[in-house]
Amino acid sequence: MNSSLNTAERTPPAASGAPPFPARLLRELGRTEGGHDAIALLVRDQRARRTVRLRAVLDAAAAAPADVCPPAALDRLREHWALLEAAERADRAAVRGVLLHPLIGPWAQRCLYGLTAAGPGAVHEHAQDLDHFGALAAAAAARAGAPFATRLTAHGDLLVLPTLGALRTHPGASVELASDGEGLTLRQGPATPTVTVRTSGGRARSDAPRWLPLSTLPGLLPGAPAVVLDDLDPYRTAGSGLERHGLGAVTRLDAAARAAWAASWAGTEAVLSIGGAHRTTEAALLLRCLVPLARPPGTGPTGETASHCSGTRREAFGAVLCSRPSTPAYFAATLVHELQHTKLSALSAAVRLHDEGPAEAYFAPWRTDPRPFDGLLQGAYSHLALADYWQRYALAARSTTSRDLAWAEHARCAEQVAAVLPVLDASRALTPEGRVLVDEMTAAFGRLADAPPPAGHAARARAYVSTARAIWRQRHHSGGGGEQARRDARGATGGRPDA
Repeated sequence: MNSSLNTAERTPPAASGAPPFPARLLRELGRTEGGHDAIALLVRDQRARRTVRLRAVLDAAAAAPADVCPPAALDRLREHWALLEAAERADRAAVRGVLLHPLIGPWAQRCLYGLTAAGPGAVHEHAQDLDHFGALAAAAAARAGAPFATRLTAHGDLLVLPTLGALRTHPGASVELASDGEGLTLRQGPATPTVTVRTSGGRARSDAPRWLPLSTLPGLLPGAPAVVLDDLDPYRTAGSGLERHGLGAVTRLDAAARAAWAASWAGTEAVLSIGGAHRTTEAALLLRCLVPLARPPGTGPTGETASHCSGTRREAFGAVLCSRPSTPAYFAATLVHELQHTKLSALSAAVRLHDEGPAEAYFAPWRTDPRPFDGLLQGAYSHLALADYWQRYALAARSTTSRDLAWAEHARCAEQVAAVLPVLDASRALTPEGRVLVDEMTAAFGRLADAPPPAGHAARARAYVSTARAIWRQRHHSGGGGEQARRDARGATGGRPDA
């Protein structure tokens, strides 16, 4: 077939002789900037990787033994793949929009792990994961306007169609889906009312109370796509490890919560632009999905404090997971912070930046455990961007309160980066591309000194990092040399990894 789903390269672009990343764009990214050309290059690379990953799911299912992927499950997967190909022939752009939905990434990774690492008899653990491919294919076909009919099984009490919404039903319900190319009908049986969903203009609308539409927030720039506020996808936090930190996803947003998110979002673009035009550009090009998280412990019943939690997932390119920031300024800071991780993770997938292994051997001022080199680089990168953002915010602030808050945030981030850069710069494991990146980061950090924070804020930031280092040494210094001593020596000039 001529479908790009079948002709996709089976190896990631960076490993298949792709041309080197343009030096001009690499330097731009090293400054934590990145205009349209640099971001577009990262997006194209991630798009290719997503296609490869989806094809890998089908290939892994076909290669798996019958006790991992039974013939009936493989037949369903192939049927759904054929539906996806038919949808692509009808409207390739519409299908691409579904396939690139960030939360398809965690699902695909989970499937591949289940098919390749699961032991005999594990079929019951991931059969539901493979069935979700049908929901993906149905959503793509509905968006593409391709007629189809299929039967799907609900995941829990929802049948979720990625990028469209979900049907509320009972756990494990079997649902018939049919489309004439203009609308979608969902039937469970003669005793349950049929739900009709109109799919047009990129939206899925229905008057049925059992249909749960996805919430969206306006794009940050004119012409930019809307940002999905996804509280429905069953894979949005699966395997993320949030539970280890006492965090979790919001089960479902009610009308009041959606209004609160919209209100916080409404002022974000104006504040984000204070950090420079490149901040709104990167956010408009990268951000496709926000996953609302529950408020972190200790924020009070309304969550109206500066305390919030956020994160990204390498496999969910374009998604930011976060609790609702209390102000547009913190919302903008969250985007600056997390989208640097998105950029650097995508760049690291396309370009080898260092040869350090995964050993956790570095001090991080905001972590109590030793961290790997890659985490150190990630943290330095994101906090360099934050230091720049808060400095610009402080210089533009009109009120004393806002100015003091911004200088405090800037000073803390800058001091943390200052503790990290010597370690990164001294590393012999940097590749030539990694050296360019770190050199540009160092130069960008040096320019922050042109507008230093007030002396009091700088002193408190130094004390913060010094205290963090002392606590780290007390916890991890064994006094007996060896690897622990090397960790402590590195910790003398170490810094914050955030990943």
